[in-house]
This record gives sequence, structure tokens and C-alpha cells, in this order.
Amino acid sequence: MKVSNLKPNGSVAEYVERILVIDDHQVSSPFALPLFANGTPTLLFISKKGIIKGSPVNHLLLFGQTISPEFLTFTEDFTLIAYFFKPFALLSLFGVSAQELTDRIIDINLVSPQITKELQERLLNADSAVDMLVLIDNYIAKLASQQKSDCAIIKYATQKIITSPGKEVLLQLQKELNITERTFQRTFERNVGLAPNLYRRVCQFNAAFQQLNNSRDVRLTDIAFQHGYADQSHFIRSFKEFTNLTPKQYLNY
Repeated sequence: MKVSNLKPNGSVAEYVERILVIDDHQVSSPFALPLFANGTPTLLFISKKGIIKGSPVNHLLLFGQTISPEFLTFTEDFTLIAYFFKPFALLSLFGVSAQELTDRIIDINLVSPQITKELQERLLNADSAVDMLVLIDNYIAKLASQQKSDCAIIKYATQKIITSPGKEVLLQLQKELNITERTFQRTFERNVGLAPNLYRRVCQFNAAFQQLNNSRDVRLTDIAFQHGYADQSHFIRSFKEFTNLTPKQYLNY
């Protein structure tokens, strides 16, 4: 299996956080890819149809914010390309209220079939992952040129929460933006798909989760305190909420 994490190029970087490419041409038994909360809606292309919740899914998928953990399972060789969007991208690019896609996965052909069916066909016939990336970049760049929404407040707010996901950040934002709590929450949910505090908790969890992945010998207590959890038990409860696993179970998995 070859795994690559890529930075988006200039034409899509305003809307794309990062890109994941997985090539696995030696699948001998079912391979399950975890889909955990990470604060980013996602455009996913898979060369072979995978299985989620026991049902096959199409090649080109759009994910909203994920809260309930799932697994994407493959039973044959595959190439996977995931474009992890910035949190405000669904409404900006697709004109879809982010709330409608929270914890949902849809065939992107339902959004703009005339464009995406051709894109899907070209992706399936591409010679390499590099060619696939060019096709998806061009598709997103075209969406960006026809931008359907632009909310500077949400761009600023989400970036600040990602950088500092402590409990105090939301009150700070309301004061900075001079906005009522209700207006902030309504605007945030429409653009991001989650209530501000839930999104903050997802960002807090994801930062800790990434540290656990990158430093597997680090103590859970240290991770908990570094990311603003009251104690190790608090971190474990949050981890299980977003993965259905304890940190130890995840590391063994």
C-alpha cells in the first residue's frame, strides 16, 4: 500500500486543506478505512466501489461533517483520492447547506450530474493518480470560479477554532465579531454543518488524534493536557465518542 499526503496547489488551496492518495494493489483480505470526525467535509474518488454500512457506494462521493464513526471497506485492489475541504467549502462551492450533509454521504452525481458523470468517467479511465489529481483540481477550480457563497466571518471563525479549540474561544469570537450568540450559531451551522461548540470539540479531538497517530509512544495523560482535556479519562471519553474505540483499541487496530 502506498499512502501520500499532499498539499493542494494554488488553484484550489483556498478551499482544500489537504489531499490523501492511497494506492493498494495487493488487497488479499477486506481492508477497512476508518472515517472519523476531523472537521473537514470531503470529496472522495475510489476506483473500485467500496462498502459502507453493508451497502456498496459509488466511485465519486461527497461527505459532509462526520460525527458518527464509520468504515469504508474494500475487497479488491483500489486507488483512493480524498480532497479534505476547509470547513466552509460545501456552501461556497456546491451551494448546499452544510447542515443537510452532516453525517451523510451522497453520490456527487446527484449534485451536478451533467458535469460529474463525465468527470467520473474520465477518472475511471485515467492512467495514473497524477492524472486523476489534475482532473479533480480542474473540477474544483471551476466550482471556485462560480463561487456560490462567501462568508468571511465563518472563514475567520473556523480558522481561529482550529488553531485554538479551547472552551474560551467561542466567547472570544462573539466579542471580536460583535455578533449575537444566536446569529453566530445559525450562520455557523449553515456554513459548517455543526453547532460551534460541537465543531470546537471535533477540532480538539482531531488535534489530539493526530498527535496520537504521529507519536504512538506518547502518554495519553500528556496528550490530554496538551489539548485542553481535564484529564486522561475526559480524553478517552471524547475519543470513544468520535471513534467507538478507546485509544488503546485504536492503536491495536
